[in-house]
Amino acid sequence: MLNSKIGFKLTFGVVLTVLLAIGIFAFFNIQSETKSLLNEVKRHANQLSDALKSDTEYDMLHNDRGRIHESIRRLGSQDSIDRIRIFNKAGAVIYSSDSNEIGEMVDKQAESCYRCHSAGKPLESLAMKERARVFRPHPDSSRLLGIINPIYNAPSCWTAACHAHPKTQTVLGVLDVTIPLTEVDRDIHRSRLAVVVLAISVILILSLIVGYMVRWWIDRPVQELLTGMKHVADGNLAYRVSVNTDDELGMLARSFNNMTEKLAQARLQLFQSDKLASLGRLAAGVAHEINNPLTAVLTYSSYLLKRSKGQSEACDDLNVIVSETIRCREIVKSLLDFARQTVPKKRKADINEIIGRAATVVESQLTMGKVKLVMDLDQTLPRVTVDANQIQQVFINLTVNAADAIGESNGTIRITSRAISLQPTAVLQIKRALCPKRHDLVDRKVRIDAKPAISMRYRTKEGTGLIYLNPMYGSDQHKLNGMPVFGDNVELLCPDCSVSLMPEGEICPQCGSRIFSFEVPLKGFVQGCLKEGCGWQRWEQVDAAWNDEFVEVRVMDDGCGIPETQLPKLFEPFATTKGQKGTGLGLAVTWGIVDNHNGTITVESEVGVGTTFIIRIPVES
Repeated sequence: MLNSKIGFKLTFGVVLTVLLAIGIFAFFNIQSETKSLLNEVKRHANQLSDALKSDTEYDMLHNDRGRIHESIRRLGSQDSIDRIRIFNKAGAVIYSSDSNEIGEMVDKQAESCYRCHSAGKPLESLAMKERARVFRPHPDSSRLLGIINPIYNAPSCWTAACHAHPKTQTVLGVLDVTIPLTEVDRDIHRSRLAVVVLAISVILILSLIVGYMVRWWIDRPVQELLTGMKHVADGNLAYRVSVNTDDELGMLARSFNNMTEKLAQARLQLFQSDKLASLGRLAAGVAHEINNPLTAVLTYSSYLLKRSKGQSEACDDLNVIVSETIRCREIVKSLLDFARQTVPKKRKADINEIIGRAATVVESQLTMGKVKLVMDLDQTLPRVTVDANQIQQVFINLTVNAADAIGESNGTIRITSRAISLQPTAVLQIKRALCPKRHDLVDRKVRIDAKPAISMRYRTKEGTGLIYLNPMYGSDQHKLNGMPVFGDNVELLCPDCSVSLMPEGEICPQCGSRIFSFEVPLKGFVQGCLKEGCGWQRWEQVDAAWNDEFVEVRVMDDGCGIPETQLPKLFEPFATTKGQKGTGLGLAVTWGIVDNHNGTITVESEVGVGTTFIIRIPVES
């Protein structure tokens, strides 16, 4: 598996590096300790040699050979000493702890003589490290340490009456002490074994630690990503990777989740587009086939209803036929309206006249439902540039929906119109928002007042999270997902690529805090401040070109109201509050028409109180 291969490679690489490092350390540590032990033995042997020279000096001055032999034999019999011998300058052994070799000549190429006699002229003095030697008498024997100590012709010697030597003779002989290294070799072996065991233990412990860390920090996230890829490959675009770190793998996981979310949205949009395209073709194909028989059914059922006066049972049945036929005709009309949305043909028009024509169309339906229509229209309204037929359809749809919400409760629909002056703030919706790397910041799954929110990732010293901005320009009613972040230490980033959304060196003109910035295609950059209590925003291109004169129309009813959970998707295709009675297309058509006129439509509703739709259309468009 991919993660196993990666984990194995990382673990193997780290362990190999540690192995080499510890191996080199152990090697040099063993070498250093061995050298240290040998140097200590050499110093001991040199001290022993000097002590022996001092001990025998008096006997040599008095030429007491018996005592010299006894001293050398006694010292040489100790377990810590292998052999002691003294040989003269000619190389003859004159004293030895082994009496059998007295009188023998020493080979000048032997290890004990080579240092001095390797040159053409014998050396008269050597450093202590050059006087010592380590050797094996036989290949299978234990190691020995030998140290030679020259016996110099001191004044007390060449002036002595017993055996005076010439003053010109510098070296009289050599004291050679040999010490067994059996115990030292054991110590060295134990030290090497301890170092090796320690090294192996450290390597094993580090391997376990590294393996665990690699598995926890790398294997597990990679496995999560691999599992997510398999789910996506199988078509499950709802799967999300649960990796919440801030490292590269965490960024990769977040990018993966964003990718799957975008893929899901794209698939849904393609599905909806295909569905709408199929619906359009279907509606266009069956409209005439359905409308003609529906007209015949409605005509003859209405005729039969008039002839059946006084027959209550037949009238009830015919009323059902008439109402259901009318409903079928309205469904076909809604399908056709949605399928045939076109570019509006705008002309100067009186919005009050359009409202009046719409009221005339729905008057009979309102009368049958015992719904009262009240219109409070400002007669001084300026003319607006609109497609009158499309705007009329908007008011028809909203009025019919209001009547359906009232039902049989004898309610009232109130339509008002007025001229207002608006700034773009809190009125204009931001429908696209791009980071510097062109990622769309609009999150269509999170809505504020039924509109897709703008998402940003915040980062502080305490942690990270998401913040959702109100898409209405100038509004500061935002949503936080996590800890509050309003302050100077917050950094705002793109959720997809983590690029900063806070321009360097730019501050809020009101409070002096750092500001965020994102691009709206073709309309410039939006800037804002998130510091609590400020809420400053600026959209220079829009502010400069904005027409602040609007006509506002409100369609209000005192019906059942719309649940808050249904408000976010109210204007989406196929979303309906009528159950089986509606197609879910009327409000989608309404929203599309208003948006094509550069206007806005919002809804305010309370269950049990009623609903208000607010349409604002610019005077110049």
